[in-house]
Amino acid sequence: MSDQQPKGLEGVAAAGRAARGLPPVHLWNPPHCGDIDIVIRADGVWMHEGTPIGRAELVRLFSTVLRKDEDGIYLVTPVEKLKITVEDSPFLAVRVDREGEDLVFTTDVGDQVRAGPENGLRVELGEGDEPRPYLHVRRGLEARLTRPVFYELVEMSVVRGRERGVWSGGVWFPLGDAA
Repeated sequence: MSDQQPKGLEGVAAAGRAARGLPPVHLWNPPHCGDIDIVIRADGVWMHEGTPIGRAELVRLFSTVLRKDEDGIYLVTPVEKLKITVEDSPFLAVRVDREGEDLVFTTDVGDQVRAGPENGLRVELGEGDEPRPYLHVRRGLEARLTRPVFYELVEMSVVRGRERGVWSGGVWFPLGDAA
């Protein structure tokens, strides 16, 4: 049996299985190896060379090695750094649950994120003033809330002054004008 650890994505997968956590991509500083033809579409579909990536396990693996740098979003391993294209946000929030006073969101890749001081909610206005809500997932990476999740959030909301919003983790998150 070899003492060498597997390199690249195989090594990341093995480390992830062992630790059951996210790889420390923020600590890795590999050289930039160029761009890779991976696109995360606005609807959450991951594409490689124009074809959807059909294996959910592979998408999940890739999602664990995403890193946002000043100049873009990258797939990062201890030995490689490849820039990808993200049309909107790398994740979608597909579920929200109330746990006590907190809101816990589930993303399309299985992450669970508790909204609070470190994982804020924000709403910006898109075309035609349509709300575009986002949740901070980790280290600058965000999930856009799907429409059903946002509607559910609005149903949970309360009015405070002139704002409609929600509380989570002891933080007030405005969703929009109360009117």
